[in-house]
Amino acid sequence: MKFSWLSAAVWLGAVTTVEAVEAITAVGNKFFTTSGKQFIAKGLAYQLTEDDPLIDAEQCSRDVQLMKTLGTNSLRVYHVDPTADHDQCMSLFDEAGIYLMIDLDTFDTYILPNDPWWNQTQVDRYAEVMDAFIKYDNVLAFFVGNEIIARSNQSQAAPYIKAASRDMKAHRDRKGYRKVPIGYSAADIAELRPMLQDYLTCGGNASENIDFFALNSYSWCDPSTYQTSGYNGLQRQAKDFPVPILFSETGCNVPGPRLFDDQDAIFGPEMINDWSGSIVYEWIEEANHYGLISYGPPVEMTATGHNIKGGFTRAGTPTPVLPDFTNLKNKWATITPTGIASSDYDPKHVSTRACPTSTSDGWLVNGNVALPTVGETFSGTYSTIPSATGSPSPSSTENPASPNKEIAGMSAGLVGVMLFFTFWL
Repeated sequence: MKFSWLSAAVWLGAVTTVEAVEAITAVGNKFFTTSGKQFIAKGLAYQLTEDDPLIDAEQCSRDVQLMKTLGTNSLRVYHVDPTADHDQCMSLFDEAGIYLMIDLDTFDTYILPNDPWWNQTQVDRYAEVMDAFIKYDNVLAFFVGNEIIARSNQSQAAPYIKAASRDMKAHRDRKGYRKVPIGYSAADIAELRPMLQDYLTCGGNASENIDFFALNSYSWCDPSTYQTSGYNGLQRQAKDFPVPILFSETGCNVPGPRLFDDQDAIFGPEMINDWSGSIVYEWIEEANHYGLISYGPPVEMTATGHNIKGGFTRAGTPTPVLPDFTNLKNKWATITPTGIASSDYDPKHVSTRACPTSTSDGWLVNGNVALPTVGETFSGTYSTIPSATGSPSPSSTENPASPNKEIAGMSAGLVGVMLFFTFWL
């Protein structure tokens, strides 16, 4: 392996630098550092290829310098290799004050929406990722899934998401690890969103419920407003939510350029008391044109070469994509939320959500049901069990965004994701 001067510098920094960030935990509907400061995410989606982006220290070093100019304090990484060495990249991000949110699933272990199962292989693979990253204080959270439920007829997978939460929390606690929050990243589907976020936090059993809920939403397409984007509806459904809630993807690029005016709402007085920030999609420019930086001009889709996939270079010196990069930089420079100190916060004010009943337009899980055990495949029905938080009650199927706006936002997000993975597979 080539051992460059940069590799040496990174290695020396990794072994001599004192940790720069404090560990974070979830209390009520907020994230707090160990010293009691509320954490609010100004984040970026960071996945350069299908491979682990946290093993190339030289690339992490190049990227982190530009990330700091944006005001980034967190990254979301979708796929990692638990057997690889992440020390150098994690140290670089730690020194920059940047936290990581890590997805536990892999390409061959994620929960299938139409034919869900939860088996020991999935448990072991998810646990391997947790074991590999738990030692880093700048790990903010783990996801047990991303957009598993993306259509109205797929909600029967929800108990499997909750089973993954149950078993990963049990693994975390059995190992004596710190209480890194474990949550789920949901697609913004109007017919399911209110029910799904309530279901994953209902029933009264904290050992099963998610520690936080995150939403991939593309309904705010500039120019827009708090009302016309549907964010006012999202806020109504998030009011006093039982656990922290944040945007795990945002940043609609239609029609473009992106102005990121949604950040004013997310960090503004209407939402800041209930939301814990946002992750902007995404760092690297590729065919979906959501990138904030590029590593070189596009090439032919069929081109091959070092660090070239899907018509784009995936490593090198990051160059801002304008005007989007500058627009986000300028926007975040005007946003400095301070939040509330943990000593002044009373988590008892959060709501308790009843388990939703099934609906005619897509939510298929009726009330609080027995979760799948390890090794169980969906058989077509669930057994209802008593809930410690009361009887099931119908949840609103209100669509916060106008139908056309929501479809446009989701289509942009889903097309971007599908293109992203098409290049890899």
